[in-house]
Amino acid sequence: MMTVEKVCAWVESLVHQAGNLGLIASEDTVYCRNQLLLKLGIDDFCPDESQRLDEDIPGILEKISDAAETLGVTGSMTEEKEQLQASLMNVFIPLPSIVNERFYAKYEKDPKEATDYFYNLSRSSNYIQTKRIARNVHYEVESEYGTLDITINLSKPEKDPKEIEKERELKKEASYPLCVLCMENEGYGGRIGHPPRSNHRLIRVPLEGERWYLQYSPYVYYPEHCILLSEEHRDMVIGTQTFQRLLSFVSRFPHYFMGSNADIPIVGGSILSHDHYQGGRYDFALAEAPDDESFPLDAHPDVQASIVQWPMTVLRLRSDNPASLVSASSHILDVWTSYNDPGRKILSHTGETPHNTITPIARRRGRAFEMDLVLRNNRTDEEHPMGIFHPHEDVHHIKKENIGLIEVMGLAVLPKRLAGDLKEVEEYLLGRKETVAEEHQAWAEEMKAAHKPVEDEAEAADIVEKETGRKFLRVLEDAGVFKRTEDGKQGIHALLQTINDTK
Repeated sequence: MMTVEKVCAWVESLVHQAGNLGLIASEDTVYCRNQLLLKLGIDDFCPDESQRLDEDIPGILEKISDAAETLGVTGSMTEEKEQLQASLMNVFIPLPSIVNERFYAKYEKDPKEATDYFYNLSRSSNYIQTKRIARNVHYEVESEYGTLDITINLSKPEKDPKEIEKERELKKEASYPLCVLCMENEGYGGRIGHPPRSNHRLIRVPLEGERWYLQYSPYVYYPEHCILLSEEHRDMVIGTQTFQRLLSFVSRFPHYFMGSNADIPIVGGSILSHDHYQGGRYDFALAEAPDDESFPLDAHPDVQASIVQWPMTVLRLRSDNPASLVSASSHILDVWTSYNDPGRKILSHTGETPHNTITPIARRRGRAFEMDLVLRNNRTDEEHPMGIFHPHEDVHHIKKENIGLIEVMGLAVLPKRLAGDLKEVEEYLLGRKETVAEEHQAWAEEMKAAHKPVEDEAEAADIVEKETGRKFLRVLEDAGVFKRTEDGKQGIHALLQTINDTK
């Protein structure tokens, strides 16, 4: 039975945990408790000490927000409860000015100390959804190109059809903030159809004369998965300023990489309407991939250039001089955006519509700067209506969504539907099911023929994981504009010749 006494005990548990995590000092205890009670509409603090919780903050928040429905503070909708949770945690977080002051005081000592502070704050405040992220399926698969990461995204909460319909009815037409990446989300309470950001803070990071902001992804896909966003709500564009900003950032935060999704549909990311980049503190398989062969850049003698041993087409540039890297990267982009190779289905334009662009990734290697330029093309045809250089139909049962920056680097973000589907395939290998979902049936039969008999559940899971990794590798190969064949090698050499012939 839900009682006010029980909720008061949970409030006290939340305050206690905030203190343990260093979000507040002991002098803040009474103030924070009273602010929480105010938000919950509770006038009298009367905790039942037997109901105190020894849980982490996400668990306590879930109990309090469920109780809030009984108390009449919120409705039953998931989004209403999320708004309350963010609002409760905002009680414990300093104003943006104070967060930035602390960040840069630590930055003066060590950039890693500054990002550690901000990352821990974002986790402790429940802005980064640690409990939900823990639900994700994640494993690694070895390949000829290194260790690929496989993630099945289970972090977003399930909603039943009635709740989804109610959301549609209650969703408000509003233009503030314009999108989920706008800096105006900092501290925004949320509404139906737009996530709450009461517990959200941004670090001010000026770049190349513009105002940019650093935050972490609420649903991090890898360690310290961060987002760098423009103050101006404008379309993403890959150009000289992109390379300048990426290198400027990694010069100031050398322990992070920073990259950008491409700027056109199909090969771009999910949000092309707001200029932003993604980075973090993680070495993806692409970062570890060796050079396949070196090539000269005649106009940039102080830049080392190579083709990377990777299923997609990647040109890697290195130099101690970031200005030279910007110049070389811009030159390659200029050539590529107008480059045509009809025999290999590469056309730069259809009328005025562009097809060629680049996914760039910047990092530091000691004193040197490194820029990976991943060549992209978003053409479609009758055979491949979703994209010629996009996952082809035979791998759509595993991945048919856009191949953005994260996938390019070697991390497969797979849809939630696969969690159950792949378990069924495991059961099929073990002889416990006669069929699986139609889209997986042929694949499952191939596995069973190649691996019979399958002795136990661990073996079945291992087979499915490895074969899923092979499918993801195929996805990356499909997305490569020059295939890793003799013909593809001739094609990329022709492009490199054009780059050197063009001044």
